[in-house]
Amino acid sequence: MMADGKKLDVTIVGGGMITNDLLLPSIYHLQRTSMVRQISICALNTPPLKALKENGELREAFPGQGFTAYPSLSEPPDKDFPNLYKEVIAAMRRGNIVVVAIPDHLHYEVVMEALRHDQHVLCVKPLVLKYQHSVEIEKLARANGLFVGVEYHKRFDRRALAAKRDYARGHFGSFVMGEAKLIEPYYYRFSNFQNWFTPDRTDPFTYIGCHYVDLVYFITGLKPVAVSVLGIEGKFPNGNAGYLWSHGRVIFENGALLSVINGLGYPDAGAGSNDQGLVMYCEGEGKSALIEHDDQYRGVAYCYLEGIGCGGSQFNYVSPDFYRLVPWEGAGFKPVGYGFDSVAAIISTTHRMESETAGLPDDAALVRRQQIIQDVDEKGIVATPANSFINELVVEAARVSILSDGAAVKIVYGGQPQVQGKC
Repeated sequence: MMADGKKLDVTIVGGGMITNDLLLPSIYHLQRTSMVRQISICALNTPPLKALKENGELREAFPGQGFTAYPSLSEPPDKDFPNLYKEVIAAMRRGNIVVVAIPDHLHYEVVMEALRHDQHVLCVKPLVLKYQHSVEIEKLARANGLFVGVEYHKRFDRRALAAKRDYARGHFGSFVMGEAKLIEPYYYRFSNFQNWFTPDRTDPFTYIGCHYVDLVYFITGLKPVAVSVLGIEGKFPNGNAGYLWSHGRVIFENGALLSVINGLGYPDAGAGSNDQGLVMYCEGEGKSALIEHDDQYRGVAYCYLEGIGCGGSQFNYVSPDFYRLVPWEGAGFKPVGYGFDSVAAIISTTHRMESETAGLPDDAALVRRQQIIQDVDEKGIVATPANSFINELVVEAARVSILSDGAAVKIVYGGQPQVQGKC
């Protein structure tokens, strides 16, 4: 894959797990296929940046590639730079891209900072925690012809794309009852999660359950109209409290029910890197239908000589579908899977916008960029503020609910969609 046109400079804000596991390797590959020029990573302090620099797997997969670290790696590890990202973004040339990969409650201010400096945005999910913030982001981005893509990577799973097509063609009837689960590994509790995953900021439903709510909406087009979430609190190793488990119920506009269970507790010794899947029951004329995705076990199981699998276990359900590094015809290894496809789709959309409008008068360039944004919104594959706004309504309602002991919270649409508090 060779890309023509302008190469993009990419600044990643956040040097944590998702940057290491998906974002940086994906962007490295786009760099060597001529879509990305320079890569910078800005973190709160130097330890995560040093870990990325010293990652042996990334060095092997992407020989000779690297990034500019902010703060400089010469800074002491215990010195924090909470506002450095503002300086780094301000120094970028317009029309490049900022990748927002930080805790959920900080997304809004960083996304807005990027847009105010004429930068496109790739943001990990959920975009923001309040619907009104997503409206502000959409308006500012559209007015300036800037693309905002939200990294709901399950939309790029071929299973989901096939289900979406077949559902639209009427092959399943209407969704009526479903169950989704996504339980992340226990070892997450020992990561930086313990410093920010507190009850006042987020919970498992908001952080990972939103993937499956978005996926049901993506497949069916049905809007959620009520949400209730109960959380189970526990303690992280550093003593901070957090919702370590959650159970949500989402009601859709046709009366369908979706149960969503989430947590940070899949056994580290377990065969899967997590436990996740979706079951949707549907009804048609005189018969029923079923959509079932086992997203933990994808038909591949390895037993290693040593515990090199996720969590250190020897026997693993190895999913090749989300993200793997594999041999290819070039140097090192390349990322494959729907995780990479999602990142690549957002960055290639931005690349297309900038390449197609290079050299045009400012007014004509703005109109063309706005048209591309509209086309992507309507296509509905890449998640954008316009076509995935139901997620902001859902997480806003979920936060109200979980802090109110699971009370049901309504979502009302119309001229001004909003969360209306407890039912």
